[in-house]
Amino acid sequence: MSHTLQVLPGTYAVCRLPASHPLPTQIGGAFLSVTRTPFELSVVCESEFAPPDARVEDGWRALHLEGSIDFSETGVLASLLRPLADAHIGIFALSTFDTDYLLVSAARFEAAIERLEDAGYRVLL
Repeated sequence: MSHTLQVLPGTYAVCRLPASHPLPTQIGGAFLSVTRTPFELSVVCESEFAPPDARVEDGWRALHLEGSIDFSETGVLASLLRPLADAHIGIFALSTFDTDYLLVSAARFEAAIERLEDAGYRVLL
């Protein structure tokens, strides 16, 4: 399985708000993910758009798995995570209908790229 990862520009924040919190109106940017569960409202956005009243984990870099992944294709995310887990590099993963995204702390980003390339992934900066 050969895949290409594209580095997204900028830094990102992973934010947590109470489950009952209304959707923040000031979030935006080119990359945005909002997930509500019975336990929390999670927002992943460009750092500059982090909601001020949220618990914020900032300083993440993002990688986008290029192309569309068919729902019948299994193990794609696991194959991305395995080399990073082996190197003790923590991630925050997101999936959309078409593909997967990995967020890695900026402090470990170069090491993550190195590990992914060693595992056979092509990484476009």
